Amino acid sequence: MTRSDLVQELAARFQQFTQRDAEYAAKAILDALGEALVRGHRIEIRGFGSFSISHRLPRVGRNPRTGEAVQVPSKRVAHFKPGKALRNTVAGLAGDGGE
Repeated sequence: MTRSDLVQELAARFQQFTQRDAEYAAKAILDALGEALVRGHRIEIRGFGSFSISHRLPRVGRNPRTGEAVQVPSKRVAHFKPGKALRNTVAGLAGDGGE
C-alpha cells in the first residue's frame, strides 16, 4: 500500500472526508510519527505494533563491485515490531500459518 492508496482508503471509509481532508490527515499522522522518531521517542499503537530507533554500530563493509573494504559509520535506524493482533491477523491470511 502506498501513501496515495492510504489516502484513497481513508476517503472511501470516511464519507465525511474529502480527498483533500484524507490526504491532510494521512500527512499529519505520518509527519507526527516521523518527528517523534527523530526525537528518539518510542511509538506504540495497540493492536498494530511499535516503532523505535535502533543504533547500528560502525563496521567494515565491502564494495560489491571492487571487493574493497569500506568503513560504514554508526547510524540510527527505524525499527518496527508488529503487535500480537497484527501478527495473528497476518498469520490467518497466510492460511494455516505454516505450523
